[in-house]
Amino acid sequence: MTIFDIPNLEAKIRDLENEMADPNFWNNPEVAQQASKKLKILRKQVNGFTSLKMRYDDLSTLLALAQEEEDESIAQELYREGDRLSAELERMELAMLLNGPYDDHNVILTIHSGAGGTESQDWAQMLLRMYTRWAEDNGYEVETLDLLTGDEAGIKGVTLMISGPYAYGYLRSEKGVHRLVRISPFDAAGRRHTSFASVSVLPEVEQDAEIDLDLNEVRIDTYRASGAGGQHVNKTDSAVRLTHIPTGIVVQCQNERSQHKNRESAMKILKARLLERKMEEQEAKLNAISGHKSDIAWGNQIRSYVFCPYTMVKDHRTDVEMGDVEKVMDGYLEPFIQAYLRRK
Repeated sequence: MTIFDIPNLEAKIRDLENEMADPNFWNNPEVAQQASKKLKILRKQVNGFTSLKMRYDDLSTLLALAQEEEDESIAQELYREGDRLSAELERMELAMLLNGPYDDHNVILTIHSGAGGTESQDWAQMLLRMYTRWAEDNGYEVETLDLLTGDEAGIKGVTLMISGPYAYGYLRSEKGVHRLVRISPFDAAGRRHTSFASVSVLPEVEQDAEIDLDLNEVRIDTYRASGAGGQHVNKTDSAVRLTHIPTGIVVQCQNERSQHKNRESAMKILKARLLERKMEEQEAKLNAISGHKSDIAWGNQIRSYVFCPYTMVKDHRTDVEMGDVEKVMDGYLEPFIQAYLRRK
C-alpha cells in the first residue's frame, strides 16, 4: 500500500481553515472562492485516502483470518476487492501528480483545422466530439465559447470551456498537433488522406493578479457574426474581437447572441493566452539556464489516429498505442493522459 503524506495534507487544511476564520478574509470574494475550492479538494483527498486505508486494513484482516482457518470460500471475493482497491489507489496516485500551479483550474480548449479544407475541418469536428464525450463521461461541464463552421462540412475552429476539478491538469496532455489517416468520405475515388488539426489547452485565469492585463492596452472591435447562429446573431454586431496591443495577441468570440457575453468570453480567452505566453517565457529562461532545447509544442505531432489500412491510435511522446480507434474517438483518453502525467 502506497503511503500518502496525509499529515501534510491535514496541516494544509488547518492552515486554510485558520485563514478563512479571519473576518477580513471574505472581503475579497475571488480569493475566498479559490480558497474554499482548494479546501474542498484537500478534504476530499484526505477522506479518500483514509477510507482506502481502512478498507485495506479490513481486507488484510479478513485475508489473514481466511488463511489461518484455511477457508477458500471467500478467496474470490477477497481478490475482487483487492483489484478494486488497487484500481482506486492508482487513480489517487495519478491525482497526486496534478500538482502544477494551474492544474486544478478549468480549461479553455481550442481546436483549429489544418490545411486541407473539408478533410481537416471534418477531422476538427471529430476531435470536438471526442473531447466533449471525454468531458461528459468524467462529469465535466462543457460550454462553447466560439465556433466557426466549415464551408461544406466540419468546423474551421472551436473554443470550449471545460469546467470541473483538475480539468486543465488532465487535458494539458492534449496540446499539440493531431494527425488522422483514413479513407476520405469526401473523395469519390476512395483514396487515403492524411489530415491535421491543432489543439490548444489553456488554464482559465480566475484572478487578474495572475497576469498583467491593462485594459487600456486592449482594442475592442465588434462586428457581425458569420455562419450559423440564427437571424439575430447574423444581423447584429454581437461578435467581439480583442487585440492586446503590446503582444499582438488577437482573440475573438461570436457564439453568443449577446455582445456582452461574447466580450466576457473573449476576455477569458485573452487572459489565458497571456498566461500561456508568460509560462512559455519562464520555460524558455529555465531551458536557457540548463542548456535544454525543447521543440515548439504547437508544431509537434503528438498523436496519430489511423483508420486505414489498419486501426490504431499512437501517442508519439509516450509510445502508448490502442487498437480500438473507435473507443478513443468516443472519449476514452485515459491511457494517453495517464502515461503523459507519469512521464512528466
